[in-house]
Parts: sequence; structure tokens; C-alpha cells
Amino acid sequence: MNKKEIVGGVVHKLPPDLRDALISTPAALKLWNDITPLARNEWICWVTSGKKIETRGIRIEKALSKLKGGMRRPCCWAGCIHR
Repeated sequence: MNKKEIVGGVVHKLPPDLRDALISTPAALKLWNDITPLARNEWICWVTSGKKIETRGIRIEKALSKLKGGMRRPCCWAGCIHR
């Protein structure tokens, strides 16, 4: 496993499955490194708020796709309730 350091959010730490997905998707990682800590927090919270493991996997794939497309925050989501 790659030990590359990737920053997380303000409230949420970057979970290993999302971290590994970002490492394997350079275009998404590039934007991840450019967005604010609050924006990273929103992505992490959105991915981890799914109750089922299947939902989490779907959200990781959608996050990668959206980040590659230039989207800086999750769309159509009320936002992180933890901050």
C-alpha cells in the first residue's frame, strides 16, 4: 500500500478507502489537493454518511468522477452536520 500523505478535512479524517481511491485516481487527487479543508470535509462526510457498505462504495466512485470533472463540493446535499 502506498504511504503517501493526503490531507483530510476540518472535522473528519480521511478514511483509508477514500484515500486509496484518491491515490489511484490522479485527476481527482489533483483537485482534492486544491480544494479547501472545508470542502474536503464535505466530501469525506458525504462518503462516510452512507449506512451500507454498498452505498459508501457508490459514493466513493461518484466522488472520484465529480472531482475529476472539477466539482469542488458534493452537489444536492445539505452539508456536514458535524462542523
